[in-house]
Amino acid sequence: MNNSLFAASAADLTIERVRALAARPDQVESLTLEFKREYSKSLLTTIAAMANTYGGLILVGVNDKVEPGTDRVVGTDAQETIDKVASGCREKFDPPWEPTFIPVPFDDGSGLSVVVIRVDPSTAPRPLLIDLKAPIRLSGQNSTADRDRLLRLAREEPSANVLPMGQGLMASHLNSDNEGKPTDDFVLRTGINLPMGEAAAWRPLSERSVDALAQALNGSALPGALRNLGQGAIDQFMGFRPLGHNRSRTARLVWQAVNRAPVEHPVEAIVTVSLPQIHDSASAAPVASITVDVISRICRYAGSLGTMSSEHHYPVPDLAILCDGLLKALVDPRVVAEIARIADIDTVLVAQPRELHLIADQPVVDLLSSTGLQEIPGAGASFGGTFRANPALDLRVPAERQEQVDDWLRQLGLDAGLSGMETLVERYRATTPPPA
Repeated sequence: MNNSLFAASAADLTIERVRALAARPDQVESLTLEFKREYSKSLLTTIAAMANTYGGLILVGVNDKVEPGTDRVVGTDAQETIDKVASGCREKFDPPWEPTFIPVPFDDGSGLSVVVIRVDPSTAPRPLLIDLKAPIRLSGQNSTADRDRLLRLAREEPSANVLPMGQGLMASHLNSDNEGKPTDDFVLRTGINLPMGEAAAWRPLSERSVDALAQALNGSALPGALRNLGQGAIDQFMGFRPLGHNRSRTARLVWQAVNRAPVEHPVEAIVTVSLPQIHDSASAAPVASITVDVISRICRYAGSLGTMSSEHHYPVPDLAILCDGLLKALVDPRVVAEIARIADIDTVLVAQPRELHLIADQPVVDLLSSTGLQEIPGAGASFGGTFRANPALDLRVPAERQEQVDDWLRQLGLDAGLSGMETLVERYRATTPPPA
């Protein structure tokens, strides 16, 4: 699903954003996206199919396929289209139900619009029937639910099928030694939840697919962000590879900076792929999860070299680079393609990360470099927090990803009882090249 358009407010849905979506060379019809030149009876079937599956977007006034050099966005009469679709929903659906209609007018005075139809499965009755059948969505086309699928739809509780769009991740935790003392400076976690295709619900993870995901991660922006966090402390590193608890339904890929004891891994990243167990796959909407944990021990590493660990603090720009690298990796087309292959779904169903967890072994005010920041007296200590993302931002777009990272940094500063974070972030952005 295109999270940006699906979650954006009506005011933020502009014809420029619609044209940008339609112009993408990789943007084809999928489980959660369909283009329609104009109203047709098949449009009603698509609405019902999306409502019975994962929801999605239908853009009326956009051609599915066009010749090179031809404008894909042709527009339609918005009111006439909405009236026809709404009338068809009332007459054909059992029970009657309507999706959300958002007309997006052209900016050339032509009077034409693209009608964006949002199908939210959390508000739709399930099963939603048309002509006594329950359509479902399969890889960019409509099909009909068989008896087992129909029974599962009928047994669902309200909103049982709706994915949390990358939210709902369990909070991370600090590792500890044999005496129960933390061994980490901080742990940063993000990730996504995603639906699963029919095959992924029963087949085990293959070595080839796990290795392909590791290669994609190694080629992403994340390793560079991890090395940057080390501030020169990383002489050697080992890229993402299977390490630790790997099973038929769980993959654990680990990246490690390598140094001498007592702190052998000053920086570590763990990507965990979890598929539901076979005995859980009978549910109507089995959900897989991808989590990324970044574990930093730079303060402890500095202390092991004989320097005072209290003198090492994390510069805010390094955290900005780390957060950007995390987000950029999880929207990297190569990484997304491998995640989709593992889950047996279309790439557009791979949600963007919408949640970030931070937990530290000391107050954040002591963790960060104080340059440009000032502690607010009596503000109280913060050891991290949970930071939500703006669902209207498309994290594949560098400027929008930067906006999200900056929002997280500002929230981090506010929660830590610090003033000056906004100015610090603005100065950092003014002295660095635009994001790529």
